[in-house]
Amino acid sequence: QVQVVESGGGSVQAGGSLRLSCAASGRTFYAVGWFRQAPGKEREFVAGFRWNDGYTFYTDSVKGRFTIFRDSAKNTFHLQMSSLKPEDTATYYCAADPVAGWGPGVYWGQGTLVTVSS
Repeated sequence: QVQVVESGGGSVQAGGSLRLSCAASGRTFYAVGWFRQAPGKEREFVAGFRWNDGYTFYTDSVKGRFTIFRDSAKNTFHLQMSSLKPEDTATYYCAADPVAGWGPGVYWGQGTLVTVSS
């Protein structure tokens, strides 16, 4: 049974840091990553990690501030968020993709709220 379970999140002041974690299990994945959805907006891609070679990719607005990385001992990966801005406020979703493309077969976590105050 595939499970995608995330943890972390919370409230922080602008300029602060938070770490999100996600445990993805039950099958192999092509890539894992994070998406976010702010109130009244569509869900957007934030960061991704290609499982077989560790290649990482980010949306432009978080480059240099967010880092996605894998826990080598477990099927767990993390999103370290630094220099947070109020516009980073959103519900963050962990995603695990069996094939490339973030299509309809993606497995999703339950979502965790990140609130950044100015």
